[in-house]
Amino acid sequence: MNVGTLASSLSREARETNERRALVLGGDRERGYACLEAILSTLPVGITDTTLVGPEDRLRCEQIEQPHAGRLLGTTRQVVIVDAHEDLQPNALGQVVGAVDGGGLLILLTPAAETWPDRRNGFDESLAVPPFTIDDVTGRFRRRLVETIREHRGIAVVEFSDGDTGSAEPAALAKDELVANGLTNPAPILSTPDTAPATGIPPDAAFPAAAYEACLTGDQVEGLAAFESLAEPGRAVVLDADRGRGKSSAAGLAAGCFALAGDSVLVTAPSVANATELFDRANELVAELDAEASVAADSQGVPRETETSSGGHVRFRDPSAAASECEAADVVIVDEAAALPVSTLESFLAADRIAFATTIHGYEGAGRGFSVRFRDRLAESDHDVTERTLTDPIRYAAGDPIEVWAFRALLLDARPPVAPLVADATPDSVEYRRLDPDELLADERLLREAFGLLVLAHYRTEPNDLARLLDAPNLEARALVHGGHVVSVALLAREGDLDAETRAMMYEGGRIRGNMLPDVLTSQLRDEAAGEPAGVRVVRIATHHEVRARGLGSRLLERVSDEFGSTVDWLGTGFGATPGLLSFWRENGFRTLHVSTTRNDASGEYSALMLDPTSDAGRALYDRHADRFARRFPALCTDSLADLDPDIARELLRSSPAEAAPPLEFTDHEWRIVAGAAYGPGLFDVDPGPFRELAGRYFLTKPDAVDLSAREERLLVLRVLQGTDWSTVADRLEFHSAGQCMRALGEAFQPLVDEYGSAAALEVRDRFATE
Repeated sequence: MNVGTLASSLSREARETNERRALVLGGDRERGYACLEAILSTLPVGITDTTLVGPEDRLRCEQIEQPHAGRLLGTTRQVVIVDAHEDLQPNALGQVVGAVDGGGLLILLTPAAETWPDRRNGFDESLAVPPFTIDDVTGRFRRRLVETIREHRGIAVVEFSDGDTGSAEPAALAKDELVANGLTNPAPILSTPDTAPATGIPPDAAFPAAAYEACLTGDQVEGLAAFESLAEPGRAVVLDADRGRGKSSAAGLAAGCFALAGDSVLVTAPSVANATELFDRANELVAELDAEASVAADSQGVPRETETSSGGHVRFRDPSAAASECEAADVVIVDEAAALPVSTLESFLAADRIAFATTIHGYEGAGRGFSVRFRDRLAESDHDVTERTLTDPIRYAAGDPIEVWAFRALLLDARPPVAPLVADATPDSVEYRRLDPDELLADERLLREAFGLLVLAHYRTEPNDLARLLDAPNLEARALVHGGHVVSVALLAREGDLDAETRAMMYEGGRIRGNMLPDVLTSQLRDEAAGEPAGVRVVRIATHHEVRARGLGSRLLERVSDEFGSTVDWLGTGFGATPGLLSFWRENGFRTLHVSTTRNDASGEYSALMLDPTSDAGRALYDRHADRFARRFPALCTDSLADLDPDIARELLRSSPAEAAPPLEFTDHEWRIVAGAAYGPGLFDVDPGPFRELAGRYFLTKPDAVDLSAREERLLVLRVLQGTDWSTVADRLEFHSAGQCMRALGEAFQPLVDEYGSAAALEVRDRFATE
């Protein structure tokens, strides 16, 4: 047997079972490419159905580089080849596996299995965070990957022997090179009415019968039926599934139905290529039911718009354009929604009728921005939401061995322990534990529980993070376990302790991997000494949903502080700011040093940096930046943070140390203006400056004698700190009029005048208070 024959056998078995197979060509790279030429000439696959993911365009097919593998999302190929010799990015591997269609073949070109884990590649460079070097990066992730390749069915492994590169028969296969043939030799599949998928037309269906007849599973029928709810205003649909379950097809059939009825349907996705399946299904349905329909494509031949004779259409727009046009469309459909930033997803809520189709597991750790952050935003919106989950595979058979392998190798389906196992956990019942990478590698259950907890609790955990957890020298993990099961986990990064040359490079505009806190404090806040103290940043912390609000997260931070507090200068963190998170970190001794002036692309939130000093050097760093933050924050509120949620602003200021509050140095005239607006006929609009300083001091010091309501505090933020106009403030805070809002602001300043006012201010107060 030669490699071409092996590949043909794998391909044939994949087609007969509607599953997928994989072929790993390990060893010499040049011989691997020579074999690929023979394989591609043997397989009954068109060149347009083949993609090479690698650094060079070496085959007669589509070629993309690994960093751009996301272009394959929402598309299908019969053969996908991944050149992993120079680099293997776990995210890219997750993306390309999902693009292989049923009956298709995934081919990996890799170094020899024995040497691959010990080789260093481009992804490893990204893990070498200063002061660590690439020599400190380990190969545990690839060692685990090799083991899963060897263990899982449906994967053929060929190892080329040394000295074979000059063979006249590059596709010849010596017996000792065939590690596994990947053939599963399944029993014949007997199709009977009892085993055929249950499909049909729902009673009282509004969509055309042809749309339901095009569905391949009962799941897909139910998914399509969910879209019928969008006929009513103020509706939203969420359709989620693992890859290959037909969610994009269902969305496409729905889009076609609406267009046939005369509606304008706006479709968006990370790229037009990601919406290929959706447009294919929409166009097939429209062509069947409307002979006068037309399809317009872009310069690459990719459909972008379908017009129907009823005046309806299905039109693709890139996300940014779609966000600005969504209110004008009758129906908006967002495909591969999990791959879009939360801020972009939020903008689509302006649409009256909106649908989101998204992947649960698969690429980029399931796009947790959607499931962790955006689901809450959607639930809080004015839309009536219908949700459906598709579980029956369509593109390949249930139990597909390549899906099973990919889920395990990349932990795409990792889950924390089931709730009953940890339901009794309390701060007193748990054990603090170091999650050693070698121990995680050897204990699959422990690894799945810890990583699964990180995945479900954070919007950005992805396959790359699995490799970082196992291989990055600057990362460590700690956990609380109950009965041997993980209930809370923290991912920690060592930062700082940088030499003078590196600090100068950062100060002069150079970028450095990792070291988020020192980098921001140095490059943005212009503190060249910020990278000198050593610190530990809490990258992520997650507690099992069953036992939240019991103090377990705080107990974990307490134990982390006990362990590292005497060996580093600071503990820190950075995260997308929400009132709850800011409150949690404040209650655990962390204080705000900085808030970003732009929103995070993935979360749609402003990022906050917080610090807890543990040494004199850490205290010096903390003091100077806490002071600078307190002084600049009020000015930021009227500029780049003018749209910051007032509850976040309140918590940011509460989370700043009181000692950082700048002194009030008002003139007597300024105090009279403030007191006159609070107790008399004076006006805030005459001179907002003193009011802004006074409000800032109140939030920073929060004196016991002053007890403003949450509404009054929001009023201070919106009107005084952010400069929002009176009518907008009145609407947001539900005042009857702008005049009532003005009077409420004056009343809110009365206790502040009482607490902080000078003799001149109190004189004004007493004059008007007695009238």
